[in-house]
Formats: sequence, structure tokens, C-alpha cells
Amino acid sequence: MSTWLSSMFGGGSAAPQRDGPKKAIIALRQHLDTLAKKEQYIEQRISEQEAIARKNITKNKSAAKAALMKKRRYEQELEKYQAQIATLEAQSSAIESANLNFETMKVMQAGASAMKNIHGNMDIDKVDATMDEIREQVALSDEIGQAISQPLGETFDEDELEDELEALQQEELDAKMLNAGTVPSSRLPVTPTKIDAESEDDEEDELRKLQREMAV
Repeated sequence: MSTWLSSMFGGGSAAPQRDGPKKAIIALRQHLDTLAKKEQYIEQRISEQEAIARKNITKNKSAAKAALMKKRRYEQELEKYQAQIATLEAQSSAIESANLNFETMKVMQAGASAMKNIHGNMDIDKVDATMDEIREQVALSDEIGQAISQPLGETFDEDELEDELEALQQEELDAKMLNAGTVPSSRLPVTPTKIDAESEDDEEDELRKLQREMAV
């Protein structure tokens, strides 16, 4: 890596200008354009000399030979230009890659610095302590919620309320059955039957008979 590229990554004593890589790439591309034009011009000259040699191969061998010699010189010059183009293209690609790596490294360093600043006042003990405090506050909040949800004022006996509720339910059931024309047997009035009346008369007769016997 060249001194200039090394300085990009902190190897040099002075930092390069921010747009240094961009300017270098632009300059390389401009020179590549110049070399490409030269390459095109030389290729045209080669084609021309080859055409002259073909034209004079039978008519004027000296002219044909001179044309071939010029063609060889042009071909040697073309090889130099092509080698320079290949070198500059490789260098341009290397600079672009190095610059991309440099920008990537800067972004990564910025990210690392940001994380360091975020974690600067944090450690696992502080995190654990904070989580414990959060859990305590959540538990306290639940206790407070339960406390303020308790009813205020007079309280009632649950058994009495259940008895009253059953009585209301029975009244509702009786009312529905009366409307339907039927009454539960437990609610029907008790009327004396003929057998009950006869039993009461027999008891009274026995009582009178006993009273007469005791009077004798």
C-alpha cells in the first residue's frame, strides 16, 4: 500500500484531504480517457499501414515492407498504451476499494463510539439493580390497586344475604307457577279430610265416657 493510502488509515503523520481519493479517481479516469483515445488512433494507423502493405505487396515490395515496419512500430506503441491503461484501471479500482473500506471503517468506528458512550454509565450490576427496583415498584402498584379496590362503609353477613336471595327466588317461582295454574304442594292450604273429622269425634266420645266413669 502506498504512503498516501497508508495515511488514509492513520499511517501517515498528516491526514489527507477529505476529497483526496475522489480527486485521484477523477484524475485517473481522465487520463484513462486520454489513453483510450491514443489507443484508438494507433489502431487506426495500424489498419492503414496494413492496407498499404496489402495494396503494394505485388506492385511495390519496398513500399509494402515500409508499411509493415510502420505497422510494427505502431503495434509496439499500442502495447505500451494498453499496458498503461491496464495499470491505471487496476490502480483506480484499488483506490475505489480502499476508499470504500476507509468509509466503512469510519462508519464502524462511529458506531463503536456511540455504543461506548451509551454503555459508558452502565454495567450489569446497575442493570440488575434497576430491574429489581422495577419489579418492586410493580409489586407495590399491585398491592395499592388491591387496597383501593376494597369496599368502604358497612359490611353484610353473607349467610343472611344468601337466605334473602333464596326467599326472593322462591317467591318468584311461586308467582310463575300461580300464573301457570299450579301451586307447589308445599304451598297448598291444609284442609281437614273426612277421616280426620271422624277421628276427632271418636276422641271426644271417649273423653266424655271417661268423665262419666270417674263421676260414679
